[in-house]
Amino acid sequence: MRSVEREPDGAWIIAPGHLEKAEAFEARQLRDRPVTVETLSPMPLDRLPGAEAATWLDRDLVAGNPVAVRDAGFGREVLAAQAARRQWLVAEGHAEVKDGRTVYRRGALAALQRRELLRIVGQLAEDLGVPFVEARAGERIEGIYRRHVETMSGRMALIEKAREFTLVPWRSVLERQIGKPVGGIVREGGISWT
Repeated sequence: MRSVEREPDGAWIIAPGHLEKAEAFEARQLRDRPVTVETLSPMPLDRLPGAEAATWLDRDLVAGNPVAVRDAGFGREVLAAQAARRQWLVAEGHAEVKDGRTVYRRGALAALQRRELLRIVGQLAEDLGVPFVEARAGERIEGIYRRHVETMSGRMALIEKAREFTLVPWRSVLERQIGKPVGGIVREGGISWT
């Protein structure tokens, strides 16, 4: 018998000791991974308002329900950075103020991501001595995973082929694959690795 089973009539049968097993599992999870930290940006907060890239500030500002921030301490710094970022986005033509509120242009985040990508791949192409080839949705990517590249829009994986390289969204499964051949299919918003 499994710990929890559902009867045909919709009733649940919970095995004796299930609660103890669940508590032990939670205790192991807490011991093995006591805290999960998500890096929102490789760049300090004070440099984000003028960044020529899509930042976590942008994703939060554009979101329909932005994260609530306290007007004290670091929260106050975030609010100031968001206000400065809104002004920058308006000045750059990625947003406009209508009736006292900021309206973001369609595709603003994609345009900022593209601007950053072009700048980064220009630098990488010069360093590596090979041209950049953009990965397209539905395309199969194969090559050697060389390293990750930190961008404001998120971490990217540098995949090198014989005479070119590409950048694709990074996933933690790649860290053990540095210097090894990898392959995957590019999907909207990510890549399925094999």
